[in-house]
Formats: sequence, structure tokens, C-alpha cells
Amino acid sequence: MPDHHVRHQTLAEQPLAEQPLAEQVAAVGRSAGLVAVGVARAEPFDDVRVILEDRRAAGLSADMQFTYRNPARSSDPTRALDGARTLVVGAWPYPARIDPPTGASTGASTGASTAPGGSESSGAAPGGGGPAGRVARYATADHYGQLRGALDAMATHLRSHGHLAVVLADDNALVDRAAAHRAGIGWFGKNANILVPGHGSWVVLGAVLTDADLPVADQPEPDGCGSCRRCVDGCPTAAIVAPGVVDARRCLAWLVQAPGVFPAEFRVALGDRIYGCDDCQEVCPPNRRPGAVNAVGPDGWVDLLEMLGASDDELLGRHGRWYIAKRDPVYLRRNALIALANVASPDDPAVVEAITEHLAHDQPLVRAHAVWAARRLNRDDLLVHVTGADDPLVAAELASQPPAPR
Repeated sequence: MPDHHVRHQTLAEQPLAEQPLAEQVAAVGRSAGLVAVGVARAEPFDDVRVILEDRRAAGLSADMQFTYRNPARSSDPTRALDGARTLVVGAWPYPARIDPPTGASTGASTGASTAPGGSESSGAAPGGGGPAGRVARYATADHYGQLRGALDAMATHLRSHGHLAVVLADDNALVDRAAAHRAGIGWFGKNANILVPGHGSWVVLGAVLTDADLPVADQPEPDGCGSCRRCVDGCPTAAIVAPGVVDARRCLAWLVQAPGVFPAEFRVALGDRIYGCDDCQEVCPPNRRPGAVNAVGPDGWVDLLEMLGASDDELLGRHGRWYIAKRDPVYLRRNALIALANVASPDDPAVVEAITEHLAHDQPLVRAHAVWAARRLNRDDLLVHVTGADDPLVAAELASQPPAPR
């Protein structure tokens, strides 16, 4: 083929081996399922380190660890690879809509939100079973595992060209949203998430750290939020305290993962959620675009009665992919009891049985939340089944102001 024909070919038309290395790596990533790939300098994120330290000092990070544990490390990617020069950042898409479970609801779905497209949670488990708990979209499958697979493919390609390459995904060694912003694949929304054009924030992010000297993004993705503040106003607990600033002490997505007692003032707001919260994403206009409407199936819901009836080993076996504080299933039961009280019928015998059993659970934390659940369902008559009422956690719950009954 004459040289001038080659010069006028688009990169997509050229054989992969004839493209610049950066384009080759991006093509490998997209072929593996990434919806966006960008390259950034592997320099320390000094401004981000200061932000992390300031927010931790102000208490906004609560007990979160991850990138807050050691900001100096998480904001300096070169600590993960000597001689690192660039970060190849990738975005993996996950479903942007959660369809409600089938079957008639066993009770009102108080506190549940409306999913994109207007489908409201029914409170019933998949297949017409008992009341259901909702799972955040990113946790409905091993999306981080799929992301790592795509990043591994890019890293392998770089290694085949003689370069060092390390995959960083869901890792406290990298502030991935800052890396994505520097790489030009998205802008920061007011809810602190990265929004990728055409896909919104329905993505998980990761990067390949390499010693390859690849051309980097020359400018960030322009802000697409403007004056919109729907995520700020739509947060059920007012956790977005300023544009781009989230107070973890109020954020449901963190509170379901946090150890200890679930704050009483946010239990009704939890609604039917048992893991994660998508509200700030659901109301975001870029997230409702036609390119991001694929739906979550049954894995977006968990049967709450089955969950409460399972053994501890069964709970960890089913949901061990989630982040569970101290790997202790009491926190799964805690969340399930709150959600059950928010969505179930107080007259359902199976619901009454589940709460009664947990009022006598051997763990005080579980008994305390079962007390709240009974009161929330206006079933104070069940409190005669409480055991170990002199335990401080249980006694404090019994002495507290009762929640507004359903």
C-alpha cells in the first residue's frame, strides 16, 4: 500500500501494530470492555493529598480508611512503581437502572426512591417472595473484577513492549477519581463522582501504572454540571455539604458499611437499601441519557427474610464480595432489620417471626436494631421477647425516643 494511503488512514483503520503505543493500549482496553481510556502523568496529586488531610481532620471521612488511611501514599502513584511515568486510566461500565422485583409488595415501601425511568421500588423480593432489600448497582456483580481484567489486558500489552506495568483498581494506592480527571476521561460532579461523557457516573475506575512515556491528556474534560444541583438536593440525608464535598457521617453508602450502631436519625432514610445508595446518581441528568439505561436483574435485590434466616456462614458466602465491617455478618443483619422495618407489613407472620428471633439474638448489636425494627412496625408487643435487655446497646435502644411508626 502506498505511504500516502497509510498516512490518511484513521487510527481505527490501521492495523494495531502500526498505531502509536498509546493508541494500541487504548484499543486493547476498549476491546476488553472499557468505555473510556485516558493517559495522565504519574506525578503526585499534591492538591488531593491536602484535601484528604483537611477532610479527615474535619471529621468528614468518618472512620473510612481506603485513600484516607494514608493520603501521602494514595496521592503518590510513584510509590507503587519505581520509575513510573504515566497512568493509563480506564472506566468500566455497570448497569444504570435497577428494575423493581416482581410480585406484589407485602407492605409499603417507605423511604424507597424512584429509579431512573420512573420505576419505584415495590418492596417485594424477586419472584414474588417476601420484602426485598435494594443493592447499589456497582455491587450487583463483580464489576471491579471485570475492570481488573480489562486493565490486565492493557498491562500485558505494555509488558510485551518491554515496559513495567502495575494494575491499580479499588486500591488505596491511588485516588482513582483524581487520576481519571487528570486523564481527561470525565469531570467531577457535585456529588464528587466522575462523570464520563455518554456514560455518566455509572462506571468503576482503575489504572495501569507504567514506566512507558505515553502522551497525556492536554486538558481535563469540561465541566458538564453547570448550575445543576439535583444530586445535592436529592441526597436523602443531605450528605453533600458543598459541591464536591460529601460528609461520610451522613452518607448512606458509607453508613451501611460502617461498624457499630447505625445512626438512628438516618434509619428511616435508609428505606429499603441494604448495601450502597444510588440516589445522587439517579437524579443526575447525564446519568439518564439513552447510552446509560441497561438494567440490573434479580441481583439488584435481596430477599430480606431469607437474609435474616440464613446462618452467618451462609451470609458471608452469599455476600462476601461486599465490604462488610470486620467481616462480621452482624452488620448484614443490622442493615436487613432496618430495611425490613421500613418496607414490610407489620402483620406478616414471617416478618414477626424474623424480628422475634433477632430480639433474642446472641449479639447485642443485632438485638438493639431488632428493638428499633419492632417499634418502627408499631409492634411494641414483640419487645417482651428481648433478651439481655441490660446490655448497654439494648438498654440504650429501649430507652431512646421511639421511631415514627409506619
